Amino acid sequence: MNQPSSSPSAKRIARTILNGFDAYFADYQNITLGAKARFETANWARAQSAHRDRIELYKTKADQVRQLVGTVTSKNVLDLSLWQQARQAYAQLVSNHNNYEIAETFFNSIFCNLFDHQQIHDSNLFVKPSKATDNKQLENYSIYFSYPLDAGTQTIIERLFEEFAFSTPWEDMARDVARIDQTLNQHLTEAGLDPVHGRIDVLESIFYRNKGAYLVGRLVFDNLICPFVIAFQNNERNGIFADALLLDQDSVSRIFSFTRSYFMVDTPVPSRFVRFLRTLMPRKDVSEIYNALGFNKHGKTEFYRHTINHMKASDDLFVEAPGIRGMVMSVFTLPSYDVVFKVIKDRFDPPKTVTEAIVKEKYKLVSRSDRAGRMADTQEYSNFIFYRNRFSEELLAELQRVAPSKLIITSKTVIIKHLYTERRMTPLNLYLAEANENQLADVMNEYGLAIKQLAAANIFTGDMLLKNFGVTRHGRVVFYDYDEICLITECNFRKIPEPRNEQEEMADRPWYPVAENDIFPEEFRLFFTGAPQARAAFERYHQDLYDYRYWQKIQTELLDGKINDTFPYRQEQRFKRT
Repeated sequence: MNQPSSSPSAKRIARTILNGFDAYFADYQNITLGAKARFETANWARAQSAHRDRIELYKTKADQVRQLVGTVTSKNVLDLSLWQQARQAYAQLVSNHNNYEIAETFFNSIFCNLFDHQQIHDSNLFVKPSKATDNKQLENYSIYFSYPLDAGTQTIIERLFEEFAFSTPWEDMARDVARIDQTLNQHLTEAGLDPVHGRIDVLESIFYRNKGAYLVGRLVFDNLICPFVIAFQNNERNGIFADALLLDQDSVSRIFSFTRSYFMVDTPVPSRFVRFLRTLMPRKDVSEIYNALGFNKHGKTEFYRHTINHMKASDDLFVEAPGIRGMVMSVFTLPSYDVVFKVIKDRFDPPKTVTEAIVKEKYKLVSRSDRAGRMADTQEYSNFIFYRNRFSEELLAELQRVAPSKLIITSKTVIIKHLYTERRMTPLNLYLAEANENQLADVMNEYGLAIKQLAAANIFTGDMLLKNFGVTRHGRVVFYDYDEICLITECNFRKIPEPRNEQEEMADRPWYPVAENDIFPEEFRLFFTGAPQARAAFERYHQDLYDYRYWQKIQTELLDGKINDTFPYRQEQRFKRT
């Protein structure tokens, strides 16, 4: 049976939303296009503010369109039948749109704002995409350039440097060309690849993030594909230089990690970039790549669809996540799915004194901060629908005990009114329980580096308990418990005063005044209670974290406007500077 045609009001709503999306996308691209100039002029502070501006842009535009929708019709804007017709009209409008999949997410945002994230059904909005997102209708638009390797690797690298030129002078282009050429040929030789039969494909746009720029491409030999990524830096004095050449999946995956801030990259057709990048990182989910490109709202849509599809294709039960129960969050997972779901409890366990509103603000702070490769990206959902028969009885009972106000339970579903999702990692305290001596030393060095790199990005983790950090499959330590984070610049780092008498020395509580923002780094040793081997390993590398002067120095640098370097690849992969 044919669907009834859309009413004039529904068509006006559809056109209003699409116009709003196109305006959003244009403004988004304009912020993004400024990344090249910010990199070339080393305007790192503006790069950070542009990152925050671009994240805020979506909400600003969606709010504007939501208000405008009510002015283009005399009908009841909360009439579901009107929205079902608007969805039909919108699907027709975007059927040939270059970025229809992101445009559909924008429609969803307007609908969810109006209906308070209820009435989530594919007849009302785009729970499913209107068509396959890997369609090839845009194949005539090429997003990359190809360079046959039989032209000579040095010649190709010289062409790349010329065709992707920066306005700022190079520090030493001939040196960088020679280093990349040598590294590339060594890789080809070790892999047994003949340059005569290969090519390099390079994406048309450079990727910018923080203080780095990345030329992203791939080496192609028949059916063999491997990454080809040149990392650039601007030393702010002598010009641009090539810092590294990355040629393996793990290294490139770390650059696009869920622990990193989003890229600034000119992507006129993001879906094409996603398809290309998946050839470099086939293990990385589509949602994570959309996030990395800066389209985190559509990444959220893709993640939701992926989760629903996984639930349909699996039969294991949701259970409490491994590790010590949180005081603020109840955390659960599906053993077959590499994700955790976090629900804010109705009441927090003592000694926690934060409120639910404060916790939500902390998560927003993380999304707008430089995560420095040390904080997990999160997605926030309202009214997330699960199948009830997929919950273990123990988990359902625990959620009803600690967060009953967040639950709507029916005979078939469990609807969680508000939750966060994160990549699942091995809690650091559990990792240590199974680690050998070398692993323990490496992971405690990582733990200290995580604290230091977050501090350099103006993030103080607050609660440094081992259970609040996770270990990724790459062995990287990542912080994921955000209810106590704050800015380094808001803290007051102090040395514990010397006791003046025996009574003060033996007191079981501080005898000196302590303000709310006072931090005593000497007390960080307490985070290793019950883990003496971990503490010993940590202190071999990071004893300085116990010294209040270390933190005061970081704080002074931040207040002076210093923005530190954070490299998403290993130190040994960097070219040596002479």
